[in-house]
Amino acid sequence: MSKGNAMLQEEKVFKDPVHRYIHVRDQLIWDLIGTKEFQRLRRVRQLGTTFLTFHGAEHTRFNHSLGVYEVTRRMIEVFKGHPHWNEDDRLLCLTAALLHDIGHGPFSHSFEKVFETDHEHWTRAIILGDTGVNAVLRRMGDEFPREVADVIEKIHPNKLVVSMISSQIDADRMDYLQRDAFYTGVSYGHFDMERILRVMRPLEDQVVIKNTGMHAVEDYIMSRYQMYWQVYFHPVTRSAEVILNKILRRAKALYLDGYAFKQTPVHFIPFFDGNPTIADYLKLDEMIVFYYFHTWEEETDAILADLCRRFLHRRLFQYVEFTQHFIMNEWSGLKERFKAIGVDPDYYLVVDFSSDLPYDFYRPGEEEERMPIHLLMNDRNLHELSRESEIVEAISGKKRTDHKLYYPQDILHTPGQEDTKREILEILSN
Repeated sequence: MSKGNAMLQEEKVFKDPVHRYIHVRDQLIWDLIGTKEFQRLRRVRQLGTTFLTFHGAEHTRFNHSLGVYEVTRRMIEVFKGHPHWNEDDRLLCLTAALLHDIGHGPFSHSFEKVFETDHEHWTRAIILGDTGVNAVLRRMGDEFPREVADVIEKIHPNKLVVSMISSQIDADRMDYLQRDAFYTGVSYGHFDMERILRVMRPLEDQVVIKNTGMHAVEDYIMSRYQMYWQVYFHPVTRSAEVILNKILRRAKALYLDGYAFKQTPVHFIPFFDGNPTIADYLKLDEMIVFYYFHTWEEETDAILADLCRRFLHRRLFQYVEFTQHFIMNEWSGLKERFKAIGVDPDYYLVVDFSSDLPYDFYRPGEEEERMPIHLLMNDRNLHELSRESEIVEAISGKKRTDHKLYYPQDILHTPGQEDTKREILEILSN
């Protein structure tokens, strides 16, 4: 027992398809799971629009948050008795792991782009604000919520604890890669997590890996690389996200122009106005978003209604890959031709970029400084992973970028203005 926490009389167990069982022994953790703010995560999908590509991807931020908690709990079991591990940090680690995604909203990344908000801001606000989560955390002391928020925000002075939740090999990534692979049905995201956990060691400022576990870490890095390009950046998923983004932008633009919605979008108005409260944010989940999309199908604004129908009934945009040469030489003419056939290019002609850096070593001064994965050698010295692994060296520091142009192919095959539509198709096919 520690201040503000007690051990449950009987351990609680969640059956989990990825980790088999998730074990809860602390009253503090059990009560956090029961808060309305945490339960809201059941109504927010982990992978946003990916369910329109991989029909099994219906899992939620709730599933994932429990999974990150469980991976962290298992890390702590391995760390017990090691000189750099302080058992007093156990609850700080577990609560930060559990709550690290508490601020995610519906279709999080698209939502954030349109409304210029940030899930990390909301995570901190929920942990520190007048919420059930904050009330539970304050049992551990008035400063405990801030400590948890600082760990999640990566500004806590205990770098070891931060690295367990957020680094290039952490509990967050080890859960979502396996969980997302399981629910999408792909084989790419699987790696030997049990082996990695067994060879993890705590040092003063980071988690390191015994050199005997290097091959398991190589497998993990390659799994992450494959998942990004085969699942997270799948062009069909990106198409759905493009349409989702345009729906939200159109609704916001109409509201700001004084458009009279058939049904007032009360849940969105604070976000349209740019001044949502924590209460406003917590009321919005994917069930609510889908409700408005259904009502907007009947709106008199043709663009909003069409985009909602496309998203709800999976009539997605087609795509072509393009180069900078295409943008320089064809972009303006393509937009003019879209306008000529009565299609607004601001909503129906979309350039999309996807990029990923699967692994990088620390480079001082960069915008996002990445702490490398270190191997603990037999002589107790640390070697950066890519210096020992030819596989990791081959991809280290190499950013892959994808450029796609999305457009409504079905409109270009409808009767009327055939000559202009033919010109558009010719441009897109080059």
